[in-house]
Parts: sequence; C-alpha cells; structure tokens
Amino acid sequence: MAENMTEDEVRDKAREILGLNNHGGGVTAGVGQLTTFNQLGFKGKLDKPDGWYLPANKSDTAVVLETKASKIALGATQAKELLKNIRIMNAKYEHVVGILYNGESTRVFKNGEEYKEKGSEKLHNIAYYTALFNVDHIDKQRIYELTARINNCLHFEFGIKNLYHRMIFTACALVAKRYDATMVSGMDYSEFHNAILNCLNKELLRDKHQNQKLGLLADVFSEIRMNLNVNSEDEKEQEHVKDLISNFIDWVTEISDCLNSDAWRGEDVMGIFFNEFNRYKKKTESGQVFTPEHITDFIYRILEVNQNDRVLDATCGSGGFLIKAMANMIDEAGGVNTEKAKEIKQNQLFGIEFDREIYALACANMLIHKDGKTNLEQLDARSDEAGKWIAHQNITKVLMNPPYEKKYGCMVIVENVLDNVPPNTPCAFVLPDKKLEKTGKKQMARILEHHRLRKVVKLPEDLFFGIGMTTSIFVFEAGVPQNGHEFFTCWMKDDGLETVKNKGRHDVRGRWPAIERRWIDIVSKQSGDDTCVWESTDECLSYQVPIKPFEISEEDFRKTAMDYLMYMRRIDAKEFSASLFEKVLYSSDIEADGDAVTISLDREEKR
Repeated sequence: MAENMTEDEVRDKAREILGLNNHGGGVTAGVGQLTTFNQLGFKGKLDKPDGWYLPANKSDTAVVLETKASKIALGATQAKELLKNIRIMNAKYEHVVGILYNGESTRVFKNGEEYKEKGSEKLHNIAYYTALFNVDHIDKQRIYELTARINNCLHFEFGIKNLYHRMIFTACALVAKRYDATMVSGMDYSEFHNAILNCLNKELLRDKHQNQKLGLLADVFSEIRMNLNVNSEDEKEQEHVKDLISNFIDWVTEISDCLNSDAWRGEDVMGIFFNEFNRYKKKTESGQVFTPEHITDFIYRILEVNQNDRVLDATCGSGGFLIKAMANMIDEAGGVNTEKAKEIKQNQLFGIEFDREIYALACANMLIHKDGKTNLEQLDARSDEAGKWIAHQNITKVLMNPPYEKKYGCMVIVENVLDNVPPNTPCAFVLPDKKLEKTGKKQMARILEHHRLRKVVKLPEDLFFGIGMTTSIFVFEAGVPQNGHEFFTCWMKDDGLETVKNKGRHDVRGRWPAIERRWIDIVSKQSGDDTCVWESTDECLSYQVPIKPFEISEEDFRKTAMDYLMYMRRIDAKEFSASLFEKVLYSSDIEADGDAVTISLDREEKR
C-alpha cells in the first residue's frame, strides 16, 4: 500500500517518473495547478491540467496528466475530468494519451478509450505513452525480401562466400545503424567500412569493463574478406561499388527501422538471415541448427517464464532463445519504454557460446536490440569454468537447443547445466528423440540420481526442414532426484507450418496460434490428447509411439482361408487370379440394374 500522499506530492512523484522536466527541443512539458489550457495555446479554455506534454509537431502524440491524492480512488468521476481534458487537446492533436494517477494506481486512456494492456497499471516514463499509437506489427515478409537482396548482393557482388561472414557483415551494419553511425548513399567502401568499425569500437568500449570478449565482434568484422576490387582506379568500377554500398545501406536501414520499432515482438532476425543465407552454403558450413522461432516461443510458454526470471541458454548460438525471452518478458512488463525493460535487458538474460564466429553473431544480435550483451560469455559449456559461471548467475529458467553431435558432448553440456543451476530450476532442452536412451547408462543414472525428468514433448517430425532429425523437448527439474517417479509425454504431430521455397517452414495459413494455445494447455494440464502417456524411467526415456494392436478383419480372414484352400489343392494363386480376371473381363455377361452390377459365368467356364 502506498503512503498517504497529498495531490501535490502525487504530482511531484508523477513528474519525476514521467520525466516531464527533462524535455526541450520542440516539446512543451510540465506540471502544475495554475497553468490553463489557454496559456498552453488552447484558446479560451480555462481548465487546468495537472501535467502536459505537447510536441510542436501536431501529428505526434500529446499527453495530459490528471492527479489525485492517494486516498482518492480512480473512479468514474475522476476519469470524467480527465476525458474532458483529452477532448480539449484533441482539438489540436489527433493522438492524445490521458493519464489518471493517485501515487499507486494508474488508468490510461487513448483519446476516449481506456487502455488496459500489460503494464498500463503502472506509471512509466513519458516515452511509454508517446509510443501507444505506434504501428503494432512488423512486416516480416518485407524483411525476408530485403534479406534475399542482401544475400545475393554479398554473395555474388561482394564475393563473401562464407555463410557466417555474410551474416556477421550484415549484423554489424545493423548494429551501426542501431547506434546512429553515419552511413549514407555515395560512400566509397573505405568510408562505409570505417563507419561500421568505428561505431562498433565506440559502443563496445562502454561495456568492455564488464566483458572484454565483446571486442571479438569488431575483430571478426575486420577479418571478413571479399572478392570485390574496392580500390580500383577505374571510375566505372568505383561508381559500381558506390551503387552496391548505397543499395546495401538502404536495405539495412529499412530492416533496422523494423527492428527498432515498438512493434518488435522478438522476431529473430538472425534466424531469418540463416534461412536465407543458407541457400548458398557449402557443405563444410552445415551443422548449425537454428531453433524455429515458434518453438522458442512455445518452450518459453510451457516453462512459464515471466518478467522476473533470469534466463540461461548455455549453447545460445546467435541468441534466438534469449531474444525471444527478452521480447516476451518486456511485453509482459509493459513494453520497451518501461524501466523494467532496461532491467530485463541488462541483468536477466545469460548466454554461453563456444564457436568464435557464432559468438560474434550473438553479440551483434544483442547489440542490435541494445543492452543484454554484457551477459554473454565465450566458453566451452562442458567445462568447469562454464559451470562456475552459471552457478554465480542465480538462474531461474533454462531454455536450450544444444548441439546434437556426440563430438560436441551434448549430454555433458546438459549435465553441467543441471548441476550448476539452483535446485528446482525448470530446464528445457531440445534434443533428438532417443538422445537420453543412447546416453551411457552410468551418465544417465547419475543425471536421474540428481535431477528429475518431468515432461517430454515430441515435436513434429518435419520441424527442422532439410535436417532429417526428429526431436523432442525434454523438461527437467534440476536438483530433484527422479526416485522412480514417472514422467509425462505427448506428441505434437502437426504445428500447422508449411514449407515455402527458399524460406523454410512458415505459418502461411495462420494455424499456429490456435495449435500453440491447445498444446500449452495440454502440457500444463498433462492431459487432453490421445497421445498423452505417463512413462517410467525404468522402461524408457522418450515419447513412445504407440504400436497398433493386432486386428484382423473378416475380409482378411476370408483371404487367408482362400489362400490356404488353394495351397492345399495345389492351385497357384497368381495364375488363378490372372485366369479369373481374364474370364471376368472377356467371357462373362455383365448386367447393370441401378447401382447393382451382375457378372455371370457359365459353369463350364468356371474352374
């Protein structure tokens, strides 16, 4: 319960939280009891708002504040007063946000309609409210189109043949745009390259005191080589290079605008890059598997991750799980403009990646979305060093898709994570269906002695397009022995996605949201589908596809009996069938009567 505050005290508190004293540059903002709307430019209106935010650009969103003492409930009477002030401001501004606040509770109105989305019950910085009228979706198809153009340009024109180098080059350009690096049409290659590199070094410098390994991103970017004569003295060649760079900058800028908008919902740009850039990969570049975005979201939800969790992915790849977790946690907190969003980004997301170039991608991915990048470590997830690092982070949820190949020590990673997170931590791993059963008996016995397998969700068999691997989600509870307890299993046979040429699998018919809701309910209740089965760890460690019970139809019985009689009379079944077919086709009388067809043979023709 909030302390007993006067209206003046509530107004002062609102001013600090909203940041109304910190605005200039084309914005009139402030709080008070004496200022009238007439003084603020609304001619003839003598009503007095408690707070105001008035952009010079009338197409931008304006904000009006109405405060009450903490003992006054925010009911219909109080809202009526605020709504009147909104109508006054609507005379000049198409978009007005009204805030009603008593020091504890908050009500928000978009023009005349109350806004009741996540986070609206708390008072936030003014940026939260000015963003409420922004577009609420991202054109993901457009990002795919732009990525295809970038891929073709980098592969064929710039001559960057390495898959990850194309991804890193593009990601670094996005980071530079995110931090307002000067990248404009007409640049030569040297200007363009230095603009990105200087931005990386500048932004990374701020965080190097926390994570020295962030410098690796700039190092990897500097190492990228291309088969393009960027230093040609030929004027036509110079103009060609400038045109390529200008096009690249335009495409990157448009993607950046999408990712930097308040409409971003955790769409994994690196996953999009991988799907598209993968088209020109060499065999030596294969092996990295990116978890499909809808599955990262599904795992987030079945583990019931919330805005206060501390999330770990100890084989984070480019950071898909962490980015999705970040987006969902921020959405629950009320959006990117809340103070909680900053806390989530900086202190609640933790990742480990061993591969040098993929670690650079993860750093870039987090940098694109600002903050969060200082909690990434380049370590071997199998090592004691990684285990000690994990143990110090107070992790509350684990979401992972570790490398499956034996040489990477998949189950060693799983065990190391389980051993070093706090007891009772839910941990979800995407693994091949039979991975636990193929693990050495001693290791698996050791894991189950200390950790409990709770759930196994078998995923659709064509989930990883082009990989040919069938997988399941294995949910463990760390630090709790199995002790003979059964575990729940089920099989999501279909996710509704379809294969789209050169773009992987997509929800082209919009079926996934309903499928996801159904399966979240099934996994939560541990019932609700005919595939649901409880299994014993003594019998198996995976979902067991049911074997159909033996059945025999009357038709099967008759056929078997006929085959036996012909065998006893030494009649060749194939010969008999051919002879019978010939007789029916050429030596019979056929009569049709309505739906009935009668075939007649003379006795002497029969055999």
